Amino acid sequence: MVRERLAVVSGGGTGIGAAVARVLVEDGYDVMIVGRRADVLLVAAQRISAECGRPEAVSAVTADLTDPAQLAAVVEAVGERTVDVVVNNAGGYLGGDTATLAGVAAQWRANLDANVLTAVLLTEALLPALRRPGGRVILLSSIAAQRGGGGPYSAAKAALHGWAYDLAAQLGPEQITVNVVSPGYVAETEFFGDRMTPEGHAKRVDATLVKRAGLPDDIAAAIRYLASPAAGYVTGQVLGVNGGSVLGR
Repeated sequence: MVRERLAVVSGGGTGIGAAVARVLVEDGYDVMIVGRRADVLLVAAQRISAECGRPEAVSAVTADLTDPAQLAAVVEAVGERTVDVVVNNAGGYLGGDTATLAGVAAQWRANLDANVLTAVLLTEALLPALRRPGGRVILLSSIAAQRGGGGPYSAAKAALHGWAYDLAAQLGPEQITVNVVSPGYVAETEFFGDRMTPEGHAKRVDATLVKRAGLPDDIAAAIRYLASPAAGYVTGQVLGVNGGSVLGR
């Protein structure tokens, strides 16, 4: 009997998160997508399950992962199951009024909460359920962590790298791997909202060596590898998926 594998993907309702959920369903996982918008999650869960021909393969849990109390909903949904893969995809750039020190503090806290605390709390909540041996923890960073340009967002994503190294060392003896995927410019996501202009798009594409924008499927392919048995000897690494915008270092 083939055991059912379970993956949990935060921010799984749109963009990169939805693409990750889809490839993991294709690989035979049941996938739990977690986010704040119940309607978006439900639509994504139904669509991905139907498109992959696996009814109810994707379930949705609504939770604000910056609120420790709301992690209980995720733990309850997992129940007695073992979690094979945790993909910490939730996050984004949060602006704000920085004309005052109070505004600066609020923006920094918001970005740290959205990009770091969400990953820390979800991972910590699911640590007892992670498969031993063989579990996978994957964090989504950004090219901004390596080259700057995003202020508190850059700093928050860079913080994930240091935490990932510590977590990899902690969990390595239990044969659980921890890695970071660091995307460059990815089109067809909600990240830029209405801020992206044709000029901005062209500039970002021109900065790549392959002269095209990334797509959610490009990032999902990297995560698919890191989640697979083939990546069992890969841990504590930052994998840049950026079309050559920033070279490996």
